[in-house]
Amino acid sequence: MYAQIQNPTAVEMRSAWDSTDALFDILSPDALLERPVPERHRLIFYLGHLEAFDWNLLCRRTLEQPSFHQAFDKLFEFGIDPLEGSTPVDRPGDWPTVAEILRYRDRVRETLLLRGGELPDQLLHAAIEHRLMHAETLAYLLHNLDYRFKISPGRSAAIGQSAGPATAGAVEIPGGEATLGQGAESFGWDNEYARHRVEVPAFRIARLNVTNGEFLEFVGQGGAPPYYWAHRNGQWFLRGMFEGIPLPLDWPVYVTHEQAAEYARWRGARLPNEAEYHRAAFGEPGGEERTYPWGDAAPDRTRGNFGFARWDPAPVAAYPLGDSAFGVSQLCGNGWEWTSTVFAPFPGFEPFPFYPGYSRDFFDGGHYVLKGASPRTAGCFLRRSFRNWFRPRYPYVYATFRTVGI
Repeated sequence: MYAQIQNPTAVEMRSAWDSTDALFDILSPDALLERPVPERHRLIFYLGHLEAFDWNLLCRRTLEQPSFHQAFDKLFEFGIDPLEGSTPVDRPGDWPTVAEILRYRDRVRETLLLRGGELPDQLLHAAIEHRLMHAETLAYLLHNLDYRFKISPGRSAAIGQSAGPATAGAVEIPGGEATLGQGAESFGWDNEYARHRVEVPAFRIARLNVTNGEFLEFVGQGGAPPYYWAHRNGQWFLRGMFEGIPLPLDWPVYVTHEQAAEYARWRGARLPNEAEYHRAAFGEPGGEERTYPWGDAAPDRTRGNFGFARWDPAPVAAYPLGDSAFGVSQLCGNGWEWTSTVFAPFPGFEPFPFYPGYSRDFFDGGHYVLKGASPRTAGCFLRRSFRNWFRPRYPYVYATFRTVGI
């Protein structure tokens, strides 16, 4: 259907379509009306939402294309950032059929194929990245779906090169400047602007992310177990995407911000702030800065667990080729990293006129910045300036952490 796409941006769009289509391909036919996360929409919403976003932003508002299905344009326009304890009240019969949604999807895509060349690059990039964000957040929802509704596509890609067990302990990061934010010459989301430099005092940061095994000690002392753990017959298991497995003690632990902060305090430490993460990830001893933790080479699967390489984490000792100049491991990939920084605008922030609520609606003091990437993060989000954010008790995100101070 999409063979005629040839220009580079359109090829990116096709790749993004394939990424989200592949997620729906792992579902059994009766899965779409399930609601695996109680606070969010049924899965069928996301089948229509991605095209509704593209239609409303690119075709209807920018190209002034007349709507062909106004009801779907509105029904699928907005997702949910749920407050705790707030759940939707819709019923399965309230939704249109899958066949109707797929006809809507195909017509939107056909329109983009015909008129995509008329669109500004900024809006095309925004639509592509919006879809790739959902390729990750959809994975969180599907992870919570009962296994009987999912069809495993096979084993994950092999774990990246490893030099054996990584050296644990902490790394001394000398004081220096960190560059936060994005320059006007490059695409980013509104919260990434404007580029500015921050002085960062010297600090000491853990070389590795906290593992399931380390967090298990905390649980043994009364800490709350992570959401993706399950306890059966006296043994802890990890709820993987397609099966439960005995808890892998050398994988990074996925926890909420609250759990990460509590563990850090238990250890007599704290979480890094956003500027400290940048200094540890991208800084160099001489004061220069890198594009990625490992240098300026483009991301590839020898550098970390990202780019849809795996469905689940890898050991924290994997991917030594991704270490930073200071020797800190896995700062990109294998799990987003919680910081202590409350999500807020940088100096000079201006909301995008085509999506004014993208960041502004979340500058409420109730969300925290995450940096890095997870196994289900697309490569474009590994840029240094990208900022992720979630509520401190949201349990579904693939988020790990490391400590500062010991």
